[in-house]
Amino acid sequence: MKAKDIRELTSDELQQQLKERNEALWAFRMQMSSGVVDNVRGARNARRDVARIRTILRQREIGDAKGKK
Repeated sequence: MKAKDIRELTSDELQQQLKERNEALWAFRMQMSSGVVDNVRGARNARRDVARIRTILRQREIGDAKGKK
């Protein structure tokens, strides 16, 4: 998911995406422990998506805080 696409989502949608990506990472870790991994690159993509989502949420928090001052 691109940062441009993520910025178009609302904060609630971002929270939902974050939850889904974290669940995907958890499922990947379970697959790794059992030795049934289909896509090794999927974990890297999920981690990067989580980082992008958290960054954009934090940017919005900072923007809201500056707007209230």
